[in-house]
Amino acid sequence: PPIRNPAPDIKPYTTDTAPAPRNGFGKMRDDGTYEIRVCGDHVPPAPWANVIANPKGGFIVTERGAGAMWAGSSYFYRLTPWWNDPVTDPPGEVLYLRDEDTRELWSATPAPIRREIPYTVRHGAGFTTFEHVSAGIAAHLTMGMAPDEAVKISLLRLTNDSGRPRRLTVTGYAVWTLGALREQTQHQVRTVARPDLGALFAQNTFDPIFAGHVAFCALSEPLSGYTENRRSFIGRNGAPADPQGLRGAALGRATHESVDPCAALQCTVALAPGETREIAWVLGAAPGEAEAYDLAAAYRRPGWAREAILRTREDWSRRLSVINVRTPEPSFDDMLNHWTLYQALACRMWARSALYQSGGAYGFRDQLQDTLAFVYAEPGLAREHILRAAARQFIEGDVQHWWHPQSGRGVRTRFSDDMAWLPYVVDGYIRVTGDRSVLDAYVPFLAMRSLEPHESEVYDLPQITDEHASIYEHCRRALDRACTSGVHGLPLIGIGDWNDGMNRVGANGQGESIWLAWFLVTTLRRFAGHAAERGDDAVAAAFRDRADAYTAAIEAHGWDGAWYRRAYFDDGTPLGSTESAECRIDAIAQSWSVISAAGDPVRREQAMRSFEQHLVRDDARLLLLLTPPFDHIPLDPGYIKGYVPGVRENGAQYTHAALWSVLATALQGRGDRAFELFQMINPLTRTRTPEDVATYKVEPYVVAADVYTAAGRVGRGGWTWYTGSASWMYRIGLEEILGFTKRGDVLFINPCAPTAWREYVIEYRYGESLYTITVRNPGALDGRTADVRVDGALISGQGIQLIDDGAPHDVVIQPRVLSPS
Repeated sequence: PPIRNPAPDIKPYTTDTAPAPRNGFGKMRDDGTYEIRVCGDHVPPAPWANVIANPKGGFIVTERGAGAMWAGSSYFYRLTPWWNDPVTDPPGEVLYLRDEDTRELWSATPAPIRREIPYTVRHGAGFTTFEHVSAGIAAHLTMGMAPDEAVKISLLRLTNDSGRPRRLTVTGYAVWTLGALREQTQHQVRTVARPDLGALFAQNTFDPIFAGHVAFCALSEPLSGYTENRRSFIGRNGAPADPQGLRGAALGRATHESVDPCAALQCTVALAPGETREIAWVLGAAPGEAEAYDLAAAYRRPGWAREAILRTREDWSRRLSVINVRTPEPSFDDMLNHWTLYQALACRMWARSALYQSGGAYGFRDQLQDTLAFVYAEPGLAREHILRAAARQFIEGDVQHWWHPQSGRGVRTRFSDDMAWLPYVVDGYIRVTGDRSVLDAYVPFLAMRSLEPHESEVYDLPQITDEHASIYEHCRRALDRACTSGVHGLPLIGIGDWNDGMNRVGANGQGESIWLAWFLVTTLRRFAGHAAERGDDAVAAAFRDRADAYTAAIEAHGWDGAWYRRAYFDDGTPLGSTESAECRIDAIAQSWSVISAAGDPVRREQAMRSFEQHLVRDDARLLLLLTPPFDHIPLDPGYIKGYVPGVRENGAQYTHAALWSVLATALQGRGDRAFELFQMINPLTRTRTPEDVATYKVEPYVVAADVYTAAGRVGRGGWTWYTGSASWMYRIGLEEILGFTKRGDVLFINPCAPTAWREYVIEYRYGESLYTITVRNPGALDGRTADVRVDGALISGQGIQLIDDGAPHDVVIQPRVLSPS
């Protein structure tokens, strides 16, 4: 197909030239926001959410309305409840509107009072808007976060289109939690009313970490009424759709201690015909009373609130525009330019919470992998997290599998791969940024009792030791600890490698992992280069020798005849073998034979053919993790067997691993197939029609952790947002398919793109300089023989020297035309 908007005139595509995907419920707009239409019973089959966060707090909002908000910790200090109920999706915060002449009541969002009159909902990077017209009043509600505070802002703009004077009441209502679960904390919350500030304040002093925090709810208009008692507002056996407190003339001014706390603030607004009024409703928290009062007073001002939302949106626009791609496929562009990077940073790194899961903790391997998506737009955040993660390593070299940053409490386990992700990610960070100084940054180790022989994990608070070491030393110890060996010379799987669900395969300390061997080979060889650069030749040689030994062990004991096995149980029974009744073949053992570049060339080609034959379902457009699912075998692989066959890791498309299969396909140079597999995973391609939506059900614009293959549920999306798949999808699309390869201050373009593409364009902002890179006939490009022109001049070699001189630069890359000999 012809390219949209070929260089040099690069503009966002419009629906005139490239129709945005529409599915009966929503569409992708030109600006990258996703628009959803809600009308009566016309709603998506599952909640379609946005996760809006900064490093200090955030909230979840669906097309129905706002859900949980938190400050500091999305688990331990939720200001409003996380309901864990995607079926009814109850709102924890509501803005009510009432006509004082007719007593008609409605809400600014579709919940809790759903109306036949349509609501238009738009999710974007750092904001969500709701538009609705009812009783001649046009309401436009924007929800967002302050740029660097735990303050949620709801900015309501009301316009009187009725042609007559109107008098309305606006009531903001929120249910206090101030902890993990409202059922546990509601009797601990104490509230204070400050009508002079238009605010209510709340505090829970029972939690030693957040005891000093003060939450607040504030309204910009003078208060006509308020209450801090949920029962008095909702009513006994009442419901948010018909609150008792809004049946009377006014809410009143009720303040007293309550075991059922809430914040309900009310104001009266008079609107002349055609008049528009803006009202700010804010919810937040701060570490102390004085700061909470200051934040409430500042952000309740509509001008201040509007500016804060605008700055947050500009921050996201800056991040997401560092790299902007234009290809012949709009759905590919939308995921790379907007949603995958946003999902990885806002949800995975900052919120660590979403609609289906709310943990609040950092996972050692999880967020480390996420950071590799930030190395272009936010390299400082990537470096910061590398240091944060390294500081959760024990003196012995192993690490906390996950931990809560506020306390440092977490789990020490026998997972076998966690610690090796530190050197893998450090190497990836250095490759892209060229920042080798990270290896010399010093962070401490942790100390804690060792696990007893009968223990697979323990949750506790470790001590920070006086022993500090460089990141290089942390990585060295991590690899030393990770490099174990079983009877076949393969690394021990412990209570799980990357697949946590296989926690019983090697629970007795004898089971081995073939995937882990591939991963360690990759990491050992890469990190050996850093050791050699530092003159640590003995370590470099030892790492290379160990990698060679693992490679030999895999070829001797891992090959099953047509594919690579996955693991060995404690008793020596192979897993992922033709001998296996269940899990005969597992995808990641095949993909990493290619990713590691260590597998025998003939065998890895055969392994990927077996992957295509057994694990790709072209009919359902799914890439399976393993097949057949676990169900009846007497051997116990772990809690993976507790999942319904065809759900999550147990035989579904587990998207994290599916993207590794796309990566391996691209590394084989199969551009057409790699892109085809990528687009199978792309959620925008799974929701083009109402029938597709009815099958897939979950959000079309963010990556789902899994897609079911269970009988009767084939193609249904599992949990969304909180998955490491987002960062891998971003990187594989950009780095492998489009070939964007940055090495310090030199850029290479080595695409593995579809042969049908005539060209594509990448805009890359390097400091203050904008590089516009046009890649022509990418399917025919050979990275060693391409013509590369920078600002019209043909350069020698393939590397583009990046210069931050503030000037625009045009780069054109195309196949070299060889003159006749």
